[in-house]
Amino acid sequence: MVIKGNFLYTPAIDKTVIQKNAYLAIRNGRVERFYKALPEEYAKEKVIDYGDAVIIPAFNDLHIHAPQLINRGVGFDKELLPWLETYTFPIEANYADSAFADRAYKIFLNQMWAAGTMRFSAFATIHKAAAWHLMELTEQSGLSACIGKVNMDRNAPDYLCEETEQSLEETEELILKCQKEFKNVSYILTPRFVPSTTEKMMAGLGRLGEKYDLPVQSHLSENRSEIAWVKELHPNSKTYTDVYDAHGLLRKNKTIMAHSIYLSGEEKNLLQEKNIMLAHCAQSNINLSSGVMPLRKNLAQGLRCCIASDVAASHTAAMNRHITASIGLSKINWLQHPEETALQLTEALYLATKQSGSFFGKVGSFEPGYDFDALVIETDEMGGMLARTPFEKLEQYIYAGDDRNILARYRRGKYIEKPFAL
Repeated sequence: MVIKGNFLYTPAIDKTVIQKNAYLAIRNGRVERFYKALPEEYAKEKVIDYGDAVIIPAFNDLHIHAPQLINRGVGFDKELLPWLETYTFPIEANYADSAFADRAYKIFLNQMWAAGTMRFSAFATIHKAAAWHLMELTEQSGLSACIGKVNMDRNAPDYLCEETEQSLEETEELILKCQKEFKNVSYILTPRFVPSTTEKMMAGLGRLGEKYDLPVQSHLSENRSEIAWVKELHPNSKTYTDVYDAHGLLRKNKTIMAHSIYLSGEEKNLLQEKNIMLAHCAQSNINLSSGVMPLRKNLAQGLRCCIASDVAASHTAAMNRHITASIGLSKINWLQHPEETALQLTEALYLATKQSGSFFGKVGSFEPGYDFDALVIETDEMGGMLARTPFEKLEQYIYAGDDRNILARYRRGKYIEKPFAL
């Protein structure tokens, strides 16, 4: 396959590549190379010409709660813990109903497609059947994901509080079925967060992670009240981060910790040593008054950070909106901390494409050997009467665009259509 157009991508956080009016050869779903003029060997290849549109790597969202998307935009007068109790837990209880779960998860996957998010890492709920159905639907959709059944066996409403051994047994059952049946969906261990998982649960999940070499996703240091609660629950642990580490849940190169706002230097050193992915969720942190991750400082230290949505603590799955929220929050932070320079647009694009894509392998760039995951973007409203460079089109899409500006979506070289009719 050969695609022609204006390509823009970020192979490094401080490097942007623009290939104007170029041909990109794709073989077996992966990028081969760019050409200014197509060689004779490609003479019989079909060329898909996107004209003046700009083609960027597709988005990857490493922290999203799939069952909560239908609850987006609700309850943002509250902080994290009251918001969970009042809105999040009640909505998740509905996923015991298979018909409810089917419709809600189809809505979720259609929204991910619309937003141009071709890969994601998602929390489901505690319900084994509904979590499995989300995996099935994701496999059918053409998207790719890490998905986990949520584990929680303390400090939760009765209708969501699990029996520890049963939760671990159901988790292992899902792991084995997922590994056997899916090509594009993989299992990720998903303890909700320390306050809702006992030491027995965390240790059990740590053993499953070791046994099956699995990734882990959870929450870390999102809210000051949450951190104080963890200290009460685990007075002998030095830090919140240490609780996860003590139970085998900081798996090197395989763990996503969302938020990570209030970290000590000791915690940062441990997270850096383990190469943990820190998912920065700016819009969520604003909505729930959680705080500001010192993103620039973390990046300067060499911590592995990406941009993620955290629906429904955020109010949209659209990753372009999370790029702008991250940039905006970094500018406000810069006004208070001039030594922490604000995030630039191409840096934020890198964090939402190649950096987040690294969790899936060679994903998120148009370098040779990378999976061709791409969005074709057009923002022209004037029928060519107003000239725009590829970068200006990118900028206009990131700040003002939506799904109507995405002409085509690709995952590993395959054109992806809207998954479900509702």
